[in-house]
Amino acid sequence: MSLQSTIETHVKAAVAEIYKAELPAVEFQATRKEFEGDITVVVFPMLRVVKGNPVQIGTKIGEYLVAQVEEITAFNVVKGFLNLVVADAFYMNAFAEIQATENFGKTPEAGKAVMVEYSSPNTNKPLHLGHVRNVLLGYAVSEIIKAAGSKVYKTQIINDRGIHICKSMLAWERYGNGETPESTGLKGDKLVGNYYVKFDQEYKKEVAALVAQGKSEEEAKKEAPLLLEAQEMLRKWEAGDAETVALWKKMNQWVYDGFEVTYKNIGVDFDSYYYESNTYLLGKDNIEEGLKKGVFEKDPDGSVWCDLTEDGLDRKIVLRADGTAVYMTQDIGTAIQRVKDHPDVGGMIYTVGNEQDYHFQVLFLILKKLGYDWAENLFHLSYGMVDLPSGKMKSREGTVVDADDLINEVAATAGEISEELGKLDGYTDEEKKALYKKIGLGALKYYILKVDPKKRILFDPKESVDFQGNTGPFIQYTYVRIQAILRKAKELNVPASVEEARDLHPKEKELIKLVQDYPATIQLAAAQKSPAIIANYTYDLVKEYNSFFQQVQILGTDNVADQSFRVALSKEVGQVIESAFGLLGIDVPERM
Repeated sequence: MSLQSTIETHVKAAVAEIYKAELPAVEFQATRKEFEGDITVVVFPMLRVVKGNPVQIGTKIGEYLVAQVEEITAFNVVKGFLNLVVADAFYMNAFAEIQATENFGKTPEAGKAVMVEYSSPNTNKPLHLGHVRNVLLGYAVSEIIKAAGSKVYKTQIINDRGIHICKSMLAWERYGNGETPESTGLKGDKLVGNYYVKFDQEYKKEVAALVAQGKSEEEAKKEAPLLLEAQEMLRKWEAGDAETVALWKKMNQWVYDGFEVTYKNIGVDFDSYYYESNTYLLGKDNIEEGLKKGVFEKDPDGSVWCDLTEDGLDRKIVLRADGTAVYMTQDIGTAIQRVKDHPDVGGMIYTVGNEQDYHFQVLFLILKKLGYDWAENLFHLSYGMVDLPSGKMKSREGTVVDADDLINEVAATAGEISEELGKLDGYTDEEKKALYKKIGLGALKYYILKVDPKKRILFDPKESVDFQGNTGPFIQYTYVRIQAILRKAKELNVPASVEEARDLHPKEKELIKLVQDYPATIQLAAAQKSPAIIANYTYDLVKEYNSFFQQVQILGTDNVADQSFRVALSKEVGQVIESAFGLLGIDVPERM
């Protein structure tokens, strides 16, 4: 039983004995820094069942707890808050348990699996800054849920068909002169992306020419020869025209090869891939099944709808009058197919921007109405836009912040700052390059993941690589400091061990308390699907460690038992930093 549960049991017993009343629950909070104590019982909610002065009630309960609970050594009451002092022995025992626990913080796998979808790009352009937030969030949430005890499948659906894909194909066919990633030295996704931009430029010229001939802008946009040709290409693709399909396969492969390089660079992976070209016809059978069940209704023109007005939503089309699917149809079919492919999946998480909030509300509700039990466990990991100091991004105009360029930029910025600090004597150029990338990527990932997913982010590369404050490099630097202490301790033959019971320095106690919170923090982050909870916990731990480092002598003390304990405590903090950053997909360097 945890200390909190023990205290709760005894608080309820105290209220029953002293006030002859039954307390339904006990509210706790962390003790505020300015008061003595380790855990605080909030008295105010008790006033619903116990009448009296909160200070007197708190005092009587405090006296009862000191008499009955071995771990509680003292108390104080401030207004309606009962601050309890927990014995050092309790924290020493807790620390011994932490040391003895393999993979501390993580829970063994049990129960149903969770499928997490993220990235899901289009194959007509490279990954950009918006994808970076998506990919980092999806990957981190996958790792956190895995650490909390669930099996996880990481997947994506690649939007590899449609008019936008045909636009880049047509532009390459017309203006590409046969160039390839090999002949140009460009990554395949960049090459194809250039032709998407080229299509837009040439299309705008045609529209302008038609307007000059007297057409309205709306007419010109619909009648521009390039667009008509792209539409014809899409029809040929859908009809399975061999030449069109061959070109589509060739250019898509260039893009996939390019994406793989970016994913590897950014440090994320996937267990499976779904392609819209394989899934866009899925879902039609499910619409038939839904019609039989009365979940859907057919209009006189033959179109099929789902009426969600009683659920506070609207009527949603799921099949057009001509029998063709809409996005919703595909998403219904793909969700059902994924569970067929992975029968142990009991829920799914979709990492998609907040402009799709309504779409997912509708999708999840339809799947529930169709009677799938796993539909109760669907979650839209909705996130806000990423802005840059220079403003919004537009892919077809080529004003997008490319993911690869961003990775290079943060690594270069990390390099500049590290050179200024001048701490890398004895490093080869290769070692420096690898370290700058580790610091730069850590900075980028932490800057994005420390923010609640729902909030919009203004990303400033320079600010992200600061070595002070709530940043990735600051936390990496603290980890490096701990590794230096451990190396020095090894040289001095100081063991990282705890030989005896001891009185704890307040800073030691605070650190043990924070380390002890790590498993519960993982569970909370998994429940809320928020890597920000892990990021900010790690920052709090690092701040506390730095305060400990400044106020307590670690290897500088003559007391061997103190040295050993503080080295052991430092080692444990280092392991938690490394583990927590691992959940965020961030590497920690051994030296900086």
